[in-house]
Amino acid sequence: MADAGSRIALVAGGSGLVGSRLLRVLGDAPEYSRVLALSRRPLSFEHPRVANRVMRFEALEQELRGLKCDDAYCCLGTTLRVAGNPAAFRAVDHDLVLAFARLARQAGAQRFVLVSAAGAEARSRLFYLRVKGETERDLEALRFAALDVMQPALLLGARREFRLGESLARLVAPLVNPLLIGRLAAWRAVDAGELARAMLAVARRGLRGVRRPGSPDIARLARAGAPTRAQL
Repeated sequence: MADAGSRIALVAGGSGLVGSRLLRVLGDAPEYSRVLALSRRPLSFEHPRVANRVMRFEALEQELRGLKCDDAYCCLGTTLRVAGNPAAFRAVDHDLVLAFARLARQAGAQRFVLVSAAGAEARSRLFYLRVKGETERDLEALRFAALDVMQPALLLGARREFRLGESLARLVAPLVNPLLIGRLAAWRAVDAGELARAMLAVARRGLRGVRRPGSPDIARLARAGAPTRAQL
């Protein structure tokens, strides 16, 4: 990553499970002089290099007019249960992600790092994975110099809302993950803090083109990345 200490990062979804951890990682990264965090509600922490802009995502173009950045990170996403219906889910996980990406491109972003999902495929029979796949496909059409699509399986970490399935997964993941080898390794559960460190690591590598790190790659990237002071 060039221009150490002078880069600007733009993050959407900074108040969520991954986004909140990513902001701490980026805030401690010496590459960035400023991290601009976009969120619907105020962040629960402060950092000298993280600036929080509370905004209406429905009015992205007006809110971000004149903004400049080098790298954009997207942690936007919801669930069918939270969204309430398929159309509302697609409005966030596809439409809003693409709107943010287009504006990040206009703001000068050369690299776009997205949190997607294992198994994402535009032709999938599963609605969730189909929408994720369509989002990835449409992001490629924007032709960022570098597009890193993170494809973790189940994400682990404390959320604001209680999710029984994820609570149980945190208990069994240390036992199950080592058994998932070969092609099954793509379905290993990933800690949200580990994913955040891997997102910084892909930016630090500076590779161009489109890449899709899965769960095993995310684990390797997180381990190989330079240490930060973030306590996740």
